[in-house]
Amino acid sequence: MEYKVSDEIKKTYLSLSAQDDVQKALQFAEEDEKNDIDQLIEMTLIEAPTFHEHKRAQYMAARFTELGLENVTIDKNLVVYGTRKGTGGGPTVVVDGHMDTVFPEGTVKEVKREGDYLYAPGVGDDTAALAMELGMLRALNAAGVRTKGDLIFTATPREEGIGMLGGMRDFMNDHHEEVDCLVAIDGGRMNGITYQATGMRTVEVTFRGRDGHAAGMFGKISNSLNAAARAVAKIAELRVPEDPWTIFCVSNFHAGNDAGIHAIAGTTVIKYNIRSNSEEELARLDDEIARCIQEACDEEQARWGKDAISWERKYLATAPAGSGDINGNLCQAMYHLCEQYDTEPAFGNGGCTNASYGIAHGIPSICIGRQFVPRGMNIGSTAHQLNENMYIKDYYKCVQMGMLIALMMTGTPETPSAL
Repeated sequence: MEYKVSDEIKKTYLSLSAQDDVQKALQFAEEDEKNDIDQLIEMTLIEAPTFHEHKRAQYMAARFTELGLENVTIDKNLVVYGTRKGTGGGPTVVVDGHMDTVFPEGTVKEVKREGDYLYAPGVGDDTAALAMELGMLRALNAAGVRTKGDLIFTATPREEGIGMLGGMRDFMNDHHEEVDCLVAIDGGRMNGITYQATGMRTVEVTFRGRDGHAAGMFGKISNSLNAAARAVAKIAELRVPEDPWTIFCVSNFHAGNDAGIHAIAGTTVIKYNIRSNSEEELARLDDEIARCIQEACDEEQARWGKDAISWERKYLATAPAGSGDINGNLCQAMYHLCEQYDTEPAFGNGGCTNASYGIAHGIPSICIGRQFVPRGMNIGSTAHQLNENMYIKDYYKCVQMGMLIALMMTGTPETPSAL
């Protein structure tokens, strides 16, 4: 199906891009690219594992202050934010990058540059988004661009792993009434547009029974490990729909230890992760897994005719499912912007990104990327790998596009908001 961009969106882009101050900002961004890349390298060396983002938070707060943001704050949740005030009468737009990476302290030794690529753990996800934010601010300031609405720049912690978008969740819980639009920067390619929120639950299940000697208590007690294994086998046979996109994975299984290798484990723990673009399907799948677990415990007891195996589950992390409007003005504007930059626009099939918490609050929200990929070119993802790389050719275009989508949404005195 052909995607339609309204005439109003096209007019907004033409009007905005023709403004003298915006033209100056775009030119500055191109000339400033070396500073963007130098800053990206500098920040990559400031390691920020999830739950340990303090040094990077201090760095971002200092840069936000230097670049003139008002009320720069590191709040109680370690979210860094500041406001570039507008003239008034326009929507408030949040531009976000997350600070944390998936790598433990001591992983990053150096940042290597080879041709059009930088190599280092975390150099892309999501450090490049933070560098984009700072580049956008430099360009806006250098050209004296004014906006009607406020631009709030955020650097959020705890996006990865069991942090589960925690920084943006906390920020939106505190500030959603002030926010009219959210642009999260966290995709690989700049032309990827994520407007759906993939819901996620990471769950720990503990099975409990009696422990004892492997030989002496054989046949006299039920085995928690057996019950867990039965449960995993049942879960593996579940069927999930392709649409809405839904997945499950039992990713951890722990019981006993080598010192007690001839013992029946009294406690066994499994962990699973489930995801879906539908909150209803996510809940249904979680209930199905609970049914599998209870059946497995009942079968283990029936097999031996002995004591029952009990179980309990703990939610380690959750994120909501939902969807924005693929035909809404925000998606149309980003689609049109990609076309103007001759990079193939592509809507993603869901995503667990910081845009999810804007979507959860009913706020127009998208997640965009941080690498400029021209039409016809393809690059693979190396995020979360030790050999992670970042394609930096025409990186300034990412800064330009991020700036333009923010300006199209907040509006300027000369060009009304497209929101």
